Amino acid sequence: MLESKVMELEKQQEQTFDERVIEIARVAKVVKGGRRFQFRVTMVVGDNHAKVGMGVGKANAVPDAMRKATERAHKDMRQVFLYGTTIPHESVGKVGGAVVLIKPASPGTGVIAAGGVRAVLEAAGVRDILTKSLGSANVLNVVQATFKALDQLKSPREEAARRGKPVEELMPFWERRKKNG
Repeated sequence: MLESKVMELEKQQEQTFDERVIEIARVAKVVKGGRRFQFRVTMVVGDNHAKVGMGVGKANAVPDAMRKATERAHKDMRQVFLYGTTIPHESVGKVGGAVVLIKPASPGTGVIAAGGVRAVLEAAGVRDILTKSLGSANVLNVVQATFKALDQLKSPREEAARRGKPVEELMPFWERRKKNG
């Protein structure tokens, strides 16, 4: 009885997640008799409230690879610092040759991003942001660079306390303008 209730709660929690497939690639392993093909699926899972994770799954069939990727993404879920509908400050993430720049944007801007970067940010719950992908266009590296950039974000309150400044000084420019003018 208790186990069934726990399983029901887990299913409800899973249904609230935003799951997005970023890439499905056919990969090959060269062996003595030729090539062995598998499918690699990259997925992003988020709750649209500042939690997001990425998973990569490989299997002989796409559905199995998707299941593995989803499970790994759920295990990889991490908290991201948001400031309203955007991020608190600029950040740059680098993985391999891929470089991703993310910048806060004023409300109403929307998600200015494409491909894997857009999927990660929307799954995390970011609604207003400016991004630029530089260097390599390898989807897996671009997504990992986005996660690195998100991991570098700091809470405005904690950073203000660390620097010994008021929180207002660390707010984005459009918030300062509202308070001053």
